[in-house]
Amino acid sequence: MSDDLTRLPASLLREQIAAKKVSPVELTKAVLARAERLQPVLNCFITVVPEYALKAAKKAEDAIMQGKPLGLLHGIPFAAKDLVNTAGVRTTFGSLHHEDNVPKEDAVAAARMKQAGAILFGKTTTPEFGHKALTDAPLFGRTRNAWSAKRTSGGSSGGAAVAVAAGIGPIGIATDGGGSTRIPAAANGMVGLKQSNGVIPHSQVADAFGNYTYVTPMTRTVMDTALMLQAMTGPHPSDPWSIGLAPQDYIAAARAEGNLKGKRILWSATLGNKVVARDVQMAFERSLGKLRDLGAELVELTDVLPNMEPVWKVINHTTWKARFDDLIRREDNRLSPSLVRQVAMAAEWSGADYQRAQFQRTEIFRMVQRWFETADYLVTPTLSRTALPIDQDLFEPIRIDGIEVGELRRNWFPYTMPFNITGHPALTLCCGYDSEGLPIGLQIVGRFRDDASVLRAAALYESSEDWLSRWPDL
Repeated sequence: MSDDLTRLPASLLREQIAAKKVSPVELTKAVLARAERLQPVLNCFITVVPEYALKAAKKAEDAIMQGKPLGLLHGIPFAAKDLVNTAGVRTTFGSLHHEDNVPKEDAVAAARMKQAGAILFGKTTTPEFGHKALTDAPLFGRTRNAWSAKRTSGGSSGGAAVAVAAGIGPIGIATDGGGSTRIPAAANGMVGLKQSNGVIPHSQVADAFGNYTYVTPMTRTVMDTALMLQAMTGPHPSDPWSIGLAPQDYIAAARAEGNLKGKRILWSATLGNKVVARDVQMAFERSLGKLRDLGAELVELTDVLPNMEPVWKVINHTTWKARFDDLIRREDNRLSPSLVRQVAMAAEWSGADYQRAQFQRTEIFRMVQRWFETADYLVTPTLSRTALPIDQDLFEPIRIDGIEVGELRRNWFPYTMPFNITGHPALTLCCGYDSEGLPIGLQIVGRFRDDASVLRAAALYESSEDWLSRWPDL
C-alpha cells in the first residue's frame, strides 16, 4: 500500500488528503521509506530529514482534523534541489566547501511551497553549483537514471528528476540555467517546466537584472506542474522581473479540455542542431501527428537560430568566474575539476565580450518574439538523444546512433539553452521511448509570459498519450 501511495500524483493526493482518505503522516512515512530503500540504488538525495518531515506531517494532519483552511498542496511531500535554500535544513550546493551549510531562511520558492502546506522531506542531488548537465559531485558521487543504472540522470537537477521518476515523492523543486530542469526531466520521462522570467521569483540569484536561471517545478504530470507553479508564483521584492506580474490561473489551464483548433505551431526537429537520433526523430514526428490530430496547424520553422552555445557560455562562465574565482584561489580549493576548467575559460573574455553577448541575447529574444507574432507555440525535441552513459565526461564528445558528433552541450541540448536566454516558457514532457526503453522528451515553447497557454497545450498532448502508465523497473 505504501508504494501505491507514492505513485499517486499530487493532484489526486491533495483531494484525498482533504477528504481524509489519505493521512499526511502515512503518506510522508511511505515517501521516507521509499527514499531509504532506493537511495542506495539511485543516489538522488544529499540529505533526507525524516524527523523534520514527520513533525510537519503531524502538524498538517492536525490542521485537517481541526477543520482549518488547507493550502493548495496541504500534506504533500516535496524534495528541493540542493541549490535551493531551506531554513534549518542543510543546503550544500553539491560542494565540499558548503558541506555543513544550514541556511537561516528559505528561498522564496521553498517558503511558498511550505505556505501552501507542502512538506519538505529532503534535498536532491546536483553537480557542484549546478554547473553541468550530468549529476555527480565530489560530495556525493553519481546519480543514476531511474530507467537504467548504466545511464546518467542528466543534470543539473538530476536528483530532482530521478526522485520523482522513481516514485519517491510526487513533486520537487528544481532549477534551470541552460536546461537543468528540462534535460533530466526528458532523460527520466518527467514533466519539466522552465517558466517565463519572473513568474516564480528567484531570491538567490546574484544578478537579478541579467538573470537567465530559474527555480522550477519537477513533476510527473502537467497538472502537478500547474499546482506547483500556482503555489510558487507571484511578485516578490527580491526579483525585479516578478514585480507587477499577476499570476495566471495555471490549474484551469492544465485541465485537458477542448482541443488546439485555431492554434498555429511552429516545429523544428533540429533548431540548428546537426544530428538527431533516429528514435528521437521518429518519436518527434509521431508527436507532431498527435498535435495535428488535436486540431493544430503545423508549420515547419525555416529560420535558423544563431549558435547559442557561445552566447550562453560567455554570459554563464563570466558569472561563474565572478562567483567562484575566490574559492578557486584558496589553498583548500576542493571544487569539481570540471567547474574549475570552465571558470578558467572566462579569463579569455573582456567586459566588452560580455556586453556583446548581452547584445546577442537581445537579438535572439527579438527573433523569437517575431516567431510568436504569427504562431502560438514552437515544438522541438528536448534532447538530441536519450540519456547518455553514466560515465560520460562533460568535455568528451557524445555519440548519437553510434557516431561521434562532438561536444556535449552543443550537440545534446541545443534546444533548451535559447529559452533561458530569451525568457520564454518552455516545457518538456514524455513523447515516447527509444529501442532500449529510455524516455524521449518533447519541448513545447510558448509566448513570453503566456505560461498558462503552454500548460494547456502540454495537458492536451499528455491526455492523448498513455506514457503515464509506465514506471521504471527498479
